Amino acid sequence: MPRSVNHVASRNKRKKILKQTKGYFLARKNVWTVAKNAHEKALEYAYTGRKLKKRDFRRLWIQRINAAVRPYGLSYSVFMGKVHKAGLELNRKVLADLAMNNPDAFKKIVEQVKKVK
Repeated sequence: MPRSVNHVASRNKRKKILKQTKGYFLARKNVWTVAKNAHEKALEYAYTGRKLKKRDFRRLWIQRINAAVRPYGLSYSVFMGKVHKAGLELNRKVLADLAMNNPDAFKKIVEQVKKVK
């Protein structure tokens, strides 16, 4: 009895990967084994990139907050320590956004935080 191979499903699987690798360089876009490996590696990079993005943004927010509090005679670490002691429930993202886009509101927060011992 002949072996059943289901060409339709295997061809569709290959077409799906080749469609996703469209635009890749040289054989990575049209040679099945090379395209499959390139696609798998791209998915790994995408996963890693999503994790790195979070780190990068946190670093950016810290730099912005630090730059904004320096004129008030505070460092980032002292400021954040006092923010937590004051009980302000503002995260770094919000503080960095206020520092960039609304300096008056950020100044009020700094003044409130400076009162904390």
